[in-house]
Amino acid sequence: MKIFLIGFMGCGKSTFGKKLAVKLGYDFIDLDHVLENEVGSNIGDYFASHGEAAFRALESKVLKEYNYPENCVVATGGGAPCYFDNMDWMNNNGTTLYIEMTPIALAKRLEKGKEKRPLLKDMNEEQLIGFIESKLAERNPFYKRAALSIEGINLTPDKAVAQLF
Repeated sequence: MKIFLIGFMGCGKSTFGKKLAVKLGYDFIDLDHVLENEVGSNIGDYFASHGEAAFRALESKVLKEYNYPENCVVATGGGAPCYFDNMDWMNNNGTTLYIEMTPIALAKRLEKGKEKRPLLKDMNEEQLIGFIESKLAERNPFYKRAALSIEGINLTPDKAVAQLF
């Protein structure tokens, strides 16, 4: 079974995905890391030098062409479900799990590491919450197409396994 974790940046796709993979005895794949390995630089640098359109095209290609093991947990980029037919592809090739969180909870998590996120680094708390609310409004129609949704606060592998199986 392939489990694709989707949700906004900071919801815990990578951190939780690793724990879920261990719990299930599955492989863990972070598509952001796969993409970075493919281009030889970090996503922020690639995005800055090639632009969003090139980044989204590459992200979609990596998502669809990666040689996934039979059983794996895959952490996707926060915007990945919202471009091309990526959400349909994930739903057709595995089980999608949306890690859902409120804008305020996301902002609290993102505040800590926002220097590493070029889009967020100069935002104060109010701007950050506004940005997240706006982006979630755009992305929720895609996120809500996930096979399953789970609350991201106090999320444990056991809670996810109960929903998945």
